[in-house]
Amino acid sequence: MIAKFFAAGGALDKAIPGFQARQPQIDMAKAVADAIKQQSQLVVEAGTGTGKTFAYLVPALVSGKKTIISTGSKNLQEQLFHRDLPFMTNALGFTGRVALLKGRSNYLCVDRLSRQITESHGDHSDPVMLSLLIKTRQWSSSSKTGDLGECEDIAEDSPVIPMITSTNDNCLGRECPSYDDCFVVKARRKAMEADIVVVNHHLFLADLAMKDNGFGELIPEAEVFIFDEAHQMPDIASQYFGQNLSSRQLIELAKDIEIGYRTEAKDMRQLQKAAARLQQATFEMRIILGDPGFRGNWREASQTPAVQRELVRLNDALDLIYDVLKLALGRSQLLDAAFERATLLKARLKRVVDTSIIGYSYWYECTPRQFSLNITPLSVADKFSERMTEQKGAWIFTSATLAVDDDFSHFSHRLGLQPKQQFSLESPFNYATQALLCVPRHLPEPNSYGLADKLVEILAPVIEANDGRCFFLCTSHQMVRDLAEGFRARLDLPVLAQGETSKQKLLAEYLERGNALLVATGAFWEGIDVRGQALSCVIIDKLPFTAPDDPLLKARIEDCRLRGGDPFAEVQVPDAVITLKQGVGRLIRDTQDKGVLVICDNRLVTRAYGAVFLRSLPPIPRTRSVAGVSEFLSNLTDTQVSVSDDIQHSEA
Repeated sequence: MIAKFFAAGGALDKAIPGFQARQPQIDMAKAVADAIKQQSQLVVEAGTGTGKTFAYLVPALVSGKKTIISTGSKNLQEQLFHRDLPFMTNALGFTGRVALLKGRSNYLCVDRLSRQITESHGDHSDPVMLSLLIKTRQWSSSSKTGDLGECEDIAEDSPVIPMITSTNDNCLGRECPSYDDCFVVKARRKAMEADIVVVNHHLFLADLAMKDNGFGELIPEAEVFIFDEAHQMPDIASQYFGQNLSSRQLIELAKDIEIGYRTEAKDMRQLQKAAARLQQATFEMRIILGDPGFRGNWREASQTPAVQRELVRLNDALDLIYDVLKLALGRSQLLDAAFERATLLKARLKRVVDTSIIGYSYWYECTPRQFSLNITPLSVADKFSERMTEQKGAWIFTSATLAVDDDFSHFSHRLGLQPKQQFSLESPFNYATQALLCVPRHLPEPNSYGLADKLVEILAPVIEANDGRCFFLCTSHQMVRDLAEGFRARLDLPVLAQGETSKQKLLAEYLERGNALLVATGAFWEGIDVRGQALSCVIIDKLPFTAPDDPLLKARIEDCRLRGGDPFAEVQVPDAVITLKQGVGRLIRDTQDKGVLVICDNRLVTRAYGAVFLRSLPPIPRTRSVAGVSEFLSNLTDTQVSVSDDIQHSEA
């Protein structure tokens, strides 16, 4: 039955000029339909270009069952909701209701906006901030969704966003004076009434974790659950099934107490003093934790005298906050909610300090101004499997990168899946004629001194011959900086580097220039879709093994070892293979694309495990000759450059 929608003269053929049914797409659609009918689990690796989005949308829409579709990012979520779903609902004549649901931090909180405006009229007001708040209030009066992504006056990374949005901790719920106007409540109601609800993994898993604690936040019950870009699920699930205490939570609590003092309890000066003490203790903890951009072992760090001293100060500050807020109970809803948050954060700090409980990784992370203390379970398989058992229905997981050497066990075991079916669909691209893979000879060993200089020397001629149009994907920010500096000294072409501007601006400038080299790391390894000859060369500095001192990795390695497994073969290699497949996937995005992939790591051909990487990649012809790369690139014909709107992000 499902095949008829893809057949000649079918719904898609009528809706899409020049549509041609692809057997892999039909095979996937049939498997999704069977999983929905049988309420079973399905895992499908759908290679780039197979059309997996339509392959799961068609059976979901015609099933008549309530469906949750979860994507890997907000950008993909919006693309699915605003572009793909309207197209498919029209093509299939679907008359059901569709809803988009994001996390709380995306929706304006009317009450917090009002409080911030009141606070900003005080003696120490910032006129720029006040102007932005007033513009936001004007926008909100005509907004139907309250989605701050639609407010042109607020930048994506604006510091005002945490001030005018709510969290699970600070939301006043039904006690809020603006509850009837709450955009989060309205969005949830729409989702409850809809037949198809589009969410993202962060929201889905945050909600799932809350249900594990006896609370459900936003996502309604459903009969079908579909996860696109499912390779991200295990790591995101680990975040939400653990616990976390962050400087942002502490500072926001202090700020809300300050607002409560200034607007509703001006006679309680001790509120201001307690808030200031908490802020100071938080800042001092950040300083003592060390350099930004560092992820460290919290179990070890928490035992040092300096950190223990700051933990005592932080605990004392929270105790004072608790005692003062207790005296203010009943004065205002904001301060009453702050008391509940202080109670929660006191308990969370106590749990984070106790690193004796086994089965978890204890780690901390620092940015220039923030820190977070984290407890992450070594395995989420039991909890996730339990949730799937309780919430009966069809559970469908798909991505272009799920298998390692045609084996899905690495992915399935991490989530506790027991799929009735799991299979790979080959990409329709002809890699034998469209691409070339080069592992250059005479490469220095990874992590050796002067590696960046050597890579610049070897690859500058290739990039020059290709007139730029190249992504250089790195495994560290330091390598991004070193390579950018080296290539700028060597090339006359534009060299763009991640970190010097936002991801969107960087990609826009790359496309506008037409002859640039873009040097980047994590954010550009996946979710970027540049088609045509705008990108005809992708270079990867080395195999993307996670840094061996990463505390999460160390904990997973130890867990694997305790189970009698081989951590390198069962944890480190599979993780690196999945990441490499994502990076490789940036090159060929269309049947007309042609290009060269260069992986600067001899281990691909000198180590036994290199074969696992090579077998997991598309069937691309290989060479060791850099001269062969230049020859291949020189033979490429210019084709029309097109760029898809599919630019994704990993935050929620």
